[in-house]
Amino acid sequence: KQWYQRRVVITAGIVGDKAKLILLKTMGDTYLSTFNNVGKKASSFTDALEIAEEILSHEFDSADIAYNSFINVVSYKPIIKPIPSAANIESNDAVYAYDEVDSEVVRCYQEFSLANIIHHALKEQESSEQSARMNAMENATRNAGEMIDKLQLQYNRTRQAVITRELIEIISGANALE
Repeated sequence: KQWYQRRVVITAGIVGDKAKLILLKTMGDTYLSTFNNVGKKASSFTDALEIAEEILSHEFDSADIAYNSFINVVSYKPIIKPIPSAANIESNDAVYAYDEVDSEVVRCYQEFSLANIIHHALKEQESSEQSARMNAMENATRNAGEMIDKLQLQYNRTRQAVITRELIEIISGANALE
């Protein structure tokens, strides 16, 4: 949202149906592509590789990936991680430490690096989602238990009132006969 407010030209690759619904409201149609049905089943490295290939098929100066990082059962933290561009990789001297590197090797390294980052983000997001689901189910179970206790108490009080009324009627009838 910060970039959008600064009017920086942004195009996004949106992963997941919920993210698509949210981001389409704020960003309109300024997205590269969307990846639906991600998260319906456990993600694999193949899924991440497909997303990376699609993103790398477009040119970009800089890119970031945003996802929820799992901290513990009740909290997670939004993370924005930069994605290295081909120019950044080529400018790093460590790439040339062992052998000569051509553009195809840089492209393969960038694809593998991006796939790793995406796979990590997908797994972190899945952990956060499962944590939220577990927390929601725990709360629902506790609330259902409290509701059952309240309804049981109400049932017992009503039953006790009916029994008491019947006893009063029986005693009143016995006293009237005497």
